[in-house]
Amino acid sequence: MKWVTWDQAAISAVISGGVTLVLRFLPRTRQRVFIIAYSTELALISFLYMLWRLAMVLPLDQPAGAIERGRSIDQLQQRLFLPTELSLQHFVINYEWLARATNIYYAVAHVPATIVFLVWLFIRHRSKYPLWRNCLAMLTAACLVIRYVRVAPPRFFPDLGYVDLATRYGLSVYGPVGTGVSDQFAAMPSIHVGWAALVSFGVVASTNSPWRWFFASHLVLTMFAVSATGNHWWLDGIAAIALLGVAVLIDQGIRRKFGAPTPSVSL
Repeated sequence: MKWVTWDQAAISAVISGGVTLVLRFLPRTRQRVFIIAYSTELALISFLYMLWRLAMVLPLDQPAGAIERGRSIDQLQQRLFLPTELSLQHFVINYEWLARATNIYYAVAHVPATIVFLVWLFIRHRSKYPLWRNCLAMLTAACLVIRYVRVAPPRFFPDLGYVDLATRYGLSVYGPVGTGVSDQFAAMPSIHVGWAALVSFGVVASTNSPWRWFFASHLVLTMFAVSATGNHWWLDGIAAIALLGVAVLIDQGIRRKFGAPTPSVSL
């Protein structure tokens, strides 16, 4: 899969920032106020995306300690009596259409879903937007820092029965170590699950529509996909959800300290 590169994101950030600066010197109208707000956020999101992509291409794919930590996570999950990812993967493999669909969901869904969520929130629920944008930035930053501690995902353990579902059925975002779009040994925590949790919880917390619970399924499907494909351990996803909770608490704490409005996040 090919996503927007860091230099393309940088160009977007520069153009959007330039549009914002130019419009600020023109007479204020309702249309210009909206465009300024939109271009400002686009510049900020593009800049954050650029930093994310730059961090993802740093030469961090050295496997030192990654396999050992992966085995430790597997052993810890057994002690915690968490369900094994292996049984889920075996279930998916029994149905080729499901295996291919799971691969597609893992490779494709997380970035577009996050973008659509942010656009929807910005247009329809502007007061809630800063909270979830800030949480997205904090969550992603935390994941990028923690990824320096290398952890191998389940698919690196064929001796335990795991397979690389994407290698078998296609649409891999990794390829050989060090050559793919994403980092091979950044299993802990799962950005896929973190972003899915942000989208699902954000939708449920931001609207009273009965359809909001349908979008909560994005988190469930993502947890299913990351585990069934062999790309993450259960604890990778649990850690990402916990980090999102910490990000929400930090944002609300800062807002209370400075007397800023605090959007409700009750589900």
